[in-house]
Amino acid sequence: MNVLVARTNDALKINPPVGDFHLVTNGSDWLWAVTAIYALSLLVVIGLTYFAKAGEKIFHYLFTISLFVGTISYFAMASDLGSTPVETSTQDDGLRQIFYVRYINWFVGWTPLVLAIGLISGVSWATIIFNIALTWIWVSSWLSGALVATTYKWGFFVFGTFAYFLLAASLLTSGLTTAKRLNITKSYLILAGYLVFFWFLYPIAWGVDDGGNVISVTSGFIYIGILDLFTVPFFAFAVLFLITKLEYRSLNLYFTQYGRVAPAEYPEGPAVEKVDPTATPAVAEPAAPAPAVTTPENTV
Repeated sequence: MNVLVARTNDALKINPPVGDFHLVTNGSDWLWAVTAIYALSLLVVIGLTYFAKAGEKIFHYLFTISLFVGTISYFAMASDLGSTPVETSTQDDGLRQIFYVRYINWFVGWTPLVLAIGLISGVSWATIIFNIALTWIWVSSWLSGALVATTYKWGFFVFGTFAYFLLAASLLTSGLTTAKRLNITKSYLILAGYLVFFWFLYPIAWGVDDGGNVISVTSGFIYIGILDLFTVPFFAFAVLFLITKLEYRSLNLYFTQYGRVAPAEYPEGPAVEKVDPTATPAVAEPAAPAPAVTTPENTV
C-alpha cells in the first residue's frame, strides 16, 4: 500500500523536457489519464469485435486503428517524447516545446474516422478518397506551421483550416445527399454534425497553443486532450451504438469472407459465406443438333 501511495510520475526526470516553455509534471499526469482512456477504449472495441456478426466488423477494425494510434501517441507525449523546440514568434522570446507526435496521431487516427463516416453515408469511393486527402492536407499544413518560427506559420494555418472547411462542406452536402437515399438522414446528421462540430474547435486550440503560443504547453494539452477524447473514443462508441440499429445490406456494406459482394448477385440464394467455393458448377447438357434443311440443290 505504501508503494502505491509513494508512486510518482518520473517521466520528466527520465526524459527531460526541451525548450524554455515546456510540459510540466501536472500536464504529464493528465496525458497519462488520456492514455488510459484510449487504451481502455481500445480493449473494449477489440472485445466487441469478437461479438460482432461476420461481415459486420468493418467499423470495429477502423476504430481499432484510431484508438491504437492514439494510445501510442499519448503514451509518447505523457512520457515527454516526440517533441522538438521551436522559437516562439508572437509571445515571450524563447524556445517552445512542440510535440510533432500530436500531428502523427491526427494524420493516422483521423483517417479511419473519415472512412467510417463515408461508408455510413454511402458516398462514392472517389468522395471518400477526396475527404481523406483533405484531412491529410489539413493536418500536414498545421504541422508545418507549428514548426515555423516566424509569423509565416499563419499561412499554413489558413491552408489547413481551408482544407477543414472543404471537408466539412463535403460531409454535410455530398454525404447528406446519399444518406437521404439510404433513409438514414437523422443518424448521419447526428454523426457528421458531431464530428464537424468538434473539429471546428481545433482551429481555436491551434491558434492559442502551437500557433499563437498564448497558453502554456500543459494548458494546450488539456484543451486538445479533451477534444481528442470526444473526437475519437466517444465518437467511436457512438458509431458502434448507432450502427447496430442500421441494416448493413441497406447501407450497401457487403463485406464477406469472399470480398465485397452485392446482394443483387444472390437475391434469393443462401448467404455468400455458406456457398462452397470448391463445388464444381453443373455442366450444361449439349444442345441437340438442328435438323437438316432440304433444298432443291441437294435433292436428286
